[in-house]
Amino acid sequence: MRLLAAWAERVGGLRGWRRHGLAVLLGLLGGLALPPFGVIPFLWLALPGLVWLMDSAPRKRGAFAAGWWWGFGHFSLGFYWIAHAMLIDPLKFGWMIPFAVFGLAGGMALFPGLATLAARRFPAGPSRVMLLAVAWVLVEWLRDWVLTGFPWNLLGSVWIAVLPVAQLASVFGVYGLSLLTILAAGMPAVLARGRTSDKAAVLGGFVLLAAAAVFGLLRIPAEPSPAWPDITLRLVQGNVNQAEKWSPAKRWMHIQQHVELSRAPGREQVTAVIWPETAAQSFLEQDRNARGMLAEAVPPGGLLLTGAPRGTFDAQGDIIEIWNSLQAMDGQGHLLGSYDKAHLVPFGEYVPLSKVLPLPKLTAGAIDFTPGSGPRTLRWPGLPPAGPMICYEAIFPGEVVDRADRPDWLLNITNDGWFGLSAGPYQHFAASRLRAIEEGLPLARAANTGITAVVDGYGRVLGEISLGQSGFLDSPLPKPLSSFCAFAQWGVRVVFLLLSVVLAAAAMWRRLFDYR
Repeated sequence: MRLLAAWAERVGGLRGWRRHGLAVLLGLLGGLALPPFGVIPFLWLALPGLVWLMDSAPRKRGAFAAGWWWGFGHFSLGFYWIAHAMLIDPLKFGWMIPFAVFGLAGGMALFPGLATLAARRFPAGPSRVMLLAVAWVLVEWLRDWVLTGFPWNLLGSVWIAVLPVAQLASVFGVYGLSLLTILAAGMPAVLARGRTSDKAAVLGGFVLLAAAAVFGLLRIPAEPSPAWPDITLRLVQGNVNQAEKWSPAKRWMHIQQHVELSRAPGREQVTAVIWPETAAQSFLEQDRNARGMLAEAVPPGGLLLTGAPRGTFDAQGDIIEIWNSLQAMDGQGHLLGSYDKAHLVPFGEYVPLSKVLPLPKLTAGAIDFTPGSGPRTLRWPGLPPAGPMICYEAIFPGEVVDRADRPDWLLNITNDGWFGLSAGPYQHFAASRLRAIEEGLPLARAANTGITAVVDGYGRVLGEISLGQSGFLDSPLPKPLSSFCAFAQWGVRVVFLLLSVVLAAAAMWRRLFDYR
């Protein structure tokens, strides 16, 4: 206890750049808990340090600064891979790297800053840590909505590396995991005060973490999840270099590569072949030649599900609107329905405030993409009802299925070639697996590169193609879980119920123990 008290005093005595620098360093340590690093114990250094900085701030703006600088370090490491997207065309976009990485990190750091500012309303001690946990989850929920939303790397996503603990997402979503993380890893900071009641609070945090792990161990069965009979999916990962993907000279070569992988031995047993986002680079409604070529990839009596642009044109053949879509095709080249991406990537697929920000978007073409209508359930011959997600859409908790018409599986197509051999694809895959746990639905994920996989409703990976590899994966399709998933049923309402309980506990603790 004396050692903790000494460290807390030393941290609290820092001022100026030393104080801000320590906050950044602690945020970087917290970032190492994220995929693919997964060094979760670092959170027991990063979060107590944040609490000490918040507690020792002489004014409220100092508490906000502690959270902001911590968040800046955390998100700078968590989002470094964005630089790779700018390097696809470095002459055009390279100058944007510091603004994209550090500007985004600075913007996202506002949210933990708001959380530490809100937590200062309670006196130092366990009640303040509980209030910090509640505020942290609230600002993570805001990240889902503000400026169209960017809930990438929510704190609870670190637990995808510990699958039993991650099962808590089936009850409270990833938000519940974030709350648990603050309570378990941030609460030890109060031990520096040396109070007996504080020891009980720290023990309570560890008990909650242990209870979550036991819940997960009991929830995950020893045997594999049952699969749909007579259904085999073939997921294709072409590993096309992003710098060459939209080259007119290589477009047909890339499609032929996908066709050849689709026609590899064993295709007679395949029900559906799945290609990644924009694997077909033609407007299939208008391009009969492309449909004829793609039809060669369709298994006998089956389907091809592929990412492709979809557009409307004027009388002169100029594009009026364009969508990033998933399209289904049979062996005769007939299109059987499509899904249009609803959550578009800012500066990737559209430029926010384009009239005042004359910036180019990263994707090919001059016009912005049009958003689709949102989650839908699609029905195709020979397959259970599917809930499609295109790329970025998989990071949005509670927004991946049509709750009025629930699907039996999730289908995620993506192109993580933008991120190269970096942490980005691993973080994206982690988010996709958490959506499977939250919804209790299996996931089939086809990526241009890293990580193509099939996941069951417990988040277990049944098969995968690693980042940077070309190939195909044949897999049965697991059935949806029969067990009840509260988050799938009630969404964020169950999260707000949990936050109300923790907030009430914080108020009671404050009244009983954390008086000034």
